[in-house]
Amino acid sequence: MTVSIEVEDESWLALAGLEALARTAVAAALAGAEEEGACEIALLFTDDASIAEINAEWRGKDKPTNVLSFPTPDDMPLPEGEPYPLGDIVLAHGVITREAEEQGKTLQDHTTHLIVHGVLHLLGYDHESDGEAEEMERLEADILKGLGISDPYERH
Repeated sequence: MTVSIEVEDESWLALAGLEALARTAVAAALAGAEEEGACEIALLFTDDASIAEINAEWRGKDKPTNVLSFPTPDDMPLPEGEPYPLGDIVLAHGVITREAEEQGKTLQDHTTHLIVHGVLHLLGYDHESDGEAEEMERLEADILKGLGISDPYERH
């Protein structure tokens, strides 16, 4: 597993251990989804304005969001012996920080959750239907439990 990390918004640097957190979340998501083999994932830690531009361009939604995932096309040629590039994940500091505060979560736990969520999207998991959402949420909760993080979907 190779994780490329780019921090575009320096606000992310206030989150101690960001790179270790990111690598741990990616590894846990891959293991939880039973993904084997050499792969590569790129993470971009950015701001609300940048993710809003990306969201508008790629999803037609002119607003910031917490996380975007861009899986590598299945037909992308790959040199023999190279790790398979699963895709890119983009995370917005402002949205994620606000959500963490509103939901009473630590920024560390919420960021970990959204990285896990993004990796699962790269692996083909989705939440377009109720059944897909239940499966993905259950897997996320199991992965996060292994990291000592509460179920983010738990209804009180």
